[in-house]
This record gives sequence, structure tokens and C-alpha cells, in this order.
Amino acid sequence: MADPKGFLNHEREVAKTRPVEERVKDWNEVYQPGSLLPIISKQASRCMDCGIPFCHNGCPLGNLIPEWNDYAYREDWTEASERLHATNNFPEFTGRLCPAPCEAACVLGINQPPVTIKNVEVSIIDKAWDNGDVTPQPPERLSGKTVAVIGSGPAGLAAAQQLTRAGHTVAVYERADRIGGLLRYGIPEFKMEKRHINRRIEQMRTEGTKFRTEVEIGRDLDATKLRKRYDAVVIAAGSTTSRDLPVPGRELNGIHFAMEYLPLANKVQEGDLTVAPISAEGKHVVVIGGGDTGADCVGTAHRQGAASVTQLEIMGKPGDERNANQPWPTFPMLYKITSAHEEGGDRIYSVSTTHFEGDEDGNVQWLHLTEVEFKDGRPEPKPGTERKIPAQLVTLAMGFTGTDRENGLVEQFGLELDERGNIARDADFATNVPGVYVAGDAGRGQSLIVWAIAEGRSAAKGVDRFLTGVSALPAPIKPTDRALTV
Repeated sequence: MADPKGFLNHEREVAKTRPVEERVKDWNEVYQPGSLLPIISKQASRCMDCGIPFCHNGCPLGNLIPEWNDYAYREDWTEASERLHATNNFPEFTGRLCPAPCEAACVLGINQPPVTIKNVEVSIIDKAWDNGDVTPQPPERLSGKTVAVIGSGPAGLAAAQQLTRAGHTVAVYERADRIGGLLRYGIPEFKMEKRHINRRIEQMRTEGTKFRTEVEIGRDLDATKLRKRYDAVVIAAGSTTSRDLPVPGRELNGIHFAMEYLPLANKVQEGDLTVAPISAEGKHVVVIGGGDTGADCVGTAHRQGAASVTQLEIMGKPGDERNANQPWPTFPMLYKITSAHEEGGDRIYSVSTTHFEGDEDGNVQWLHLTEVEFKDGRPEPKPGTERKIPAQLVTLAMGFTGTDRENGLVEQFGLELDERGNIARDADFATNVPGVYVAGDAGRGQSLIVWAIAEGRSAAKGVDRFLTGVSALPAPIKPTDRALTV
């Protein structure tokens, strides 16, 4: 145990962010560099080393949180990094992007603010990179087996790294021009600078993983040919079909899916574009969807110089405290203020869009909405609450409905789907096609980054067993596992 009285002597303290007026002028990460290390030892000491560490249940990766909290408290960064990497291939990703269900399950959180697990995690991995503790781990010998991984998001990268280290020859296929999936083009630079992805890719290359960009399986390369070329295939193509909003005026110019809008801003930061073709500069922006992707759109619009930013959510405003029907250690729906919301804009809850209104040139100008109340689980308009707000750029951030069905991948493989439209798989993450496995959102549906990495690690074990008959790789979850809820 780090410090038996740590949680009594120290209050929760989180990473400090840079001033709003400073950070909205650039695309660097919002946190003050170096602000965590001076406080992280005390924060790690708040971990109580519980008899039953429920943080393990909150995190699907099974992260050894009390162990690396103890090492962080003692400032033994090498051992902390080793325990962190024992369950997580990419802690610098999760430490920046995960909403931290582990903290919601922290035992201390029953009657105090929980341990800053996420901040301790990112401190450990950043220190590990600085100290040179993150090194390539190439296999001692090769198996002679080959594996293709379709998709280079967190699930695909985790599966690829595990299988490469097991001795298989792995090639990752990515339809975009750079590796990273939504980590690369869906997550804004101010949430995670892409240098973190780049150095992981270099580590994986050194270990032996091959990368093939700008190759879309189903369009550029027939899936059946890919299957014949490799001994096994892992589909980690994500859940990339955006949920649409079929209301009058949807066809107007200026209404875009979030994943049409966000990647262009990232391409500017990569140096591919000088100015984003879809920009919020000088416009009244409306973001439909109250989740993390919506918040990403809000922060991006601020940095592009929007005249105003309004975020709409059909659900009611969450409370600041746990509801009675969301008891510890479940992940509660709480009112969350992200760094993007700190930077300005309005948030409107319990409203639904009725239609869009445009000008004579076909450009969107107004969004008409109405307040709603839920009856029998369905939103019903409240009479007399209709109004309109200015909207010259609208982004749809309402989630995703499944993996891409238009590129031919599902049909060419002959894959079966489950009742939710995801690719069906068995207990080993295997599809109905021999030698073809599925990991991440393509099989689970839209989920969190920690679930994606856990899926990639678990699917890798199934593939390794298929190729060799036995596997020593870890499998933290089963395909049927779900987040801890009531």
C-alpha cells in the first residue's frame, strides 16, 4: 500500500489546463506541460490498495491500478511502466482519451472524490518515454504464420502488436493515408497530439509489424484475395457508419457528419491542407449530439474562430451527483464539462431538431427545434416550445450504427451479422468464416478506447490459438462482456 493515510491527508487534484485565451489560439494539448509530476506522488498515495479493487472491474483491460499507483507514489517509474504495460499496449492513448470508468469504480469514490487514476496513468507512461523505458519487443523467433489486420485504430493496433510479439508476421491495412484510425483523424490534436501515435507506430515497425496505408479492403483489394494471402485475418474496421438525421432540409449545404468535419481539421495540423475545406470560421455553429465527439466538434469550432457554438442534446441535463439508479461502482451519467466546454458555447438539453432552413443558394441558415419530454422511453415534442437558432455550419455527432457495409468487406467475406448489425463472432472472437476474426467496434458496436484495446488483445489470443494450437497471450475480456451497469 502506497500510504495508509494518503486518502486522509490529500485531496483530489487533477492536471491543470492552460488558460482558455491561450489554448484556443493553437492546437496543442490543453494541459500545462509538466503540471502533473509535482503532484502525482501524493495523488497516487490516495490509492487504498483495497481488498477487492473494483477499479479492476471498471476497466475492461484489467489494469493493475493499485500496483502502479504504489510504484508511482515511490517514483519508481520503470517498475510502474512495466506493470502498466502488462495489461495495456497504449497507456498514453487511454490516459488522454478514456473517460475513466476505473475512477467511477474506485472504492474511495463511495464517499470521497476518487483517485486520479487517469492522471497517474498518463504520468507514468510519459515518464517512461522520457526515460527510455519504452523499447521495441521483437519476438525471439518467427512462427512462419501470417496475419492481416484490417483497420489501424486501437483494436487493430493492439491485436497487431500482440500477434507480432507472439512471432507471427503481421500486416496492418488502413484505408486512410496514415495509420491510427479514429485516433488519427477523429480525435482533435488538442486532445491528443499525434506524436504519441507516431512513436508507437515506430516501435511496432521495429518489432516487425508491417503497415499498408491507402488500401481499403473490399474496394482496393478484394476480401477473398486477402484471405487467401494470409493464414488469418483480424477485422478491426470500427463502427464507422454515422447515424444520420432524416429531417426536412438535411440536404442543405453546410450540414456534415462529425467524421466529415473533424478529419479535415486534423489534416491541416498534419500539413496536408492550409485551410480546412469545412471550417467554422465566422459562422454560427450547431453541434447535434452531447457526447465526446460532439465536444470534439465544439473545441474544433472554437479554434477555427466560430461566431457562436451551440451544442444540442435530446436527453435531459444530467445531474452533478450519482442518481440512485446508478449506484457505485457503475459508470454514472453525470454532467461533464470538458476542456472544449470550458472554452465557451451554449449547451441545450431536452431538445430535438424538427427541420433546417436555408437561403436561396441552398446553404443552411437556421435550425428549427422543439423541447421534448420522454414518455414510455420515447421523446415527445412539447407544444408551444418550437423556436429556431442560427446555424451556418451543422455537425451531426449522434454516434454510429455499425461497420461500413458499402465497401464490400462484409459481403465479400460472407460474414454473418448479429441482431444489432455488428459482425457476429464466437467466444474466441472468430467469425463464421474460418480464420477470420473480428475485434473492436466492428464486433462490439460503438464503445470506448479501453474496450477496443481489450478486444484487440483478446482477439489476438484467439488468432494465436488458431494458428499454433495453443496460446499464452492474455485475453482480458470475452466478446459477451459488457460495461458494469445496473
